[in-house]
Amino acid sequence: MKNVVIYTGNLCGFCTAAKNLLSNKGVNFTEINVHSNPEKRAEMMQRSNGGRTVPQIFIDDLHVGGSDDLHMLERAGKLDALLSA
Repeated sequence: MKNVVIYTGNLCGFCTAAKNLLSNKGVNFTEINVHSNPEKRAEMMQRSNGGRTVPQIFIDDLHVGGSDDLHMLERAGKLDALLSA
């Protein structure tokens, strides 16, 4: 499996949806809450080329995007390949 990192925030329904999808697939991921760790917001924005909203999801160094992007990959049947490639 790849290294999956998800930058999240407090009370974020999209963050919860993304984490649920990954958990249901049995994917281990590292969660970084930018509200609890404000210094990580700059890191998130740099890694995502300016992405300010949460979640921001990465599979290894590939920026997947947000929750909608992650779910779109799943619906298209492409997420499993990204996770295992």
